[in-house]
Amino acid sequence: MAEHARRPETTRYGTRPTMKDVAARAGVGLKTVSRVVNGEPGVTPDTERRVQEAIEALGFRRNDSARVLRKGRTASIGLVLEDLADPFYGPLSRAVEEVARAHGALLINGSSAEDPDREQELVLALCARRVDGLIVIPAGHDHRYLEPEIKAGIATVFVDRPAGRIDADVVLSDSFGGSREGVAHLIAHGHRRIGFIGDQPRIHTATERLRGYRTAMEDAGLPVDERWVALGSTDPERVRAAVTAMLSGPDPVTAVFAGNNRVTVTAVRVLAEQPAPVALVGFDDIELADLLGITVIAQDAAALGRTAAERLFRRLDGSADEPARVELRTRLIPRGSGEVAPSADR
Repeated sequence: MAEHARRPETTRYGTRPTMKDVAARAGVGLKTVSRVVNGEPGVTPDTERRVQEAIEALGFRRNDSARVLRKGRTASIGLVLEDLADPFYGPLSRAVEEVARAHGALLINGSSAEDPDREQELVLALCARRVDGLIVIPAGHDHRYLEPEIKAGIATVFVDRPAGRIDADVVLSDSFGGSREGVAHLIAHGHRRIGFIGDQPRIHTATERLRGYRTAMEDAGLPVDERWVALGSTDPERVRAAVTAMLSGPDPVTAVFAGNNRVTVTAVRVLAEQPAPVALVGFDDIELADLLGITVIAQDAAALGRTAAERLFRRLDGSADEPARVELRTRLIPRGSGEVAPSADR
């Protein structure tokens, strides 16, 4: 009969061994254990061996809380994203983590789910855990709740959207310029009736991309029928309904500009069902866009994260410069869908 795995006799979930437990098992004083744990001199090799054996047997890990109180730094930073499941935030988060690791810091992240109250709750919870700094993709428009934390020394950098009602460092992509370039690209390929489908109008990036769309149309002397503009949630059903409405009626659009990656994915599905081709340019690159031939305005999400993290650690290293706004350029990647000419059937 096979032997059952033996459970450690002293296992008590939710409790951790202390230096006092190590000292008792090794038969030494508490100060001796402290010296071994912190790599301090004054311990004989035989005693150090006994302490190390006790540490290994008990599974002891050093509690850094006291060290944090002495140094005033936790070697950790917080990252508050909109949605951890959004593919756009993967490379951004990874870049922040790489910079944090290079500085010997741990990254703790969470998602606001585009809810201002949840954002504030998460940010203040991270502050209560004494993170040294914060990188925030804001969901709300009023960040005065952070003023006491910033005054207390918590460095803060905002990404993708500026902070509301406070002065703080922010790193953005050029949403206005990228959208303007994407729509101008469609106009250059003969389109005059171009639809715009964006995110919630309260979101900074959505309004900036809509502004870029309107500016490109105005630059070309083209009118904008308000039936060609749809802002709202990125829920697939909402986006599907918006695209379908733009493609119907006596003057349907011949091209669509999608305001972000989630809108683009739904738009691709809807346009694939159309009998006549409809041009498409999407803001944000998406997975398989190169294979599907989707023309996009690409942001460098990794550069956003890296730039924000580097600015945060400069603050932690003592930089007292005025808060800065850093805007990164976007890039048009033509792959076919944005180069389709207007159909004679439309």
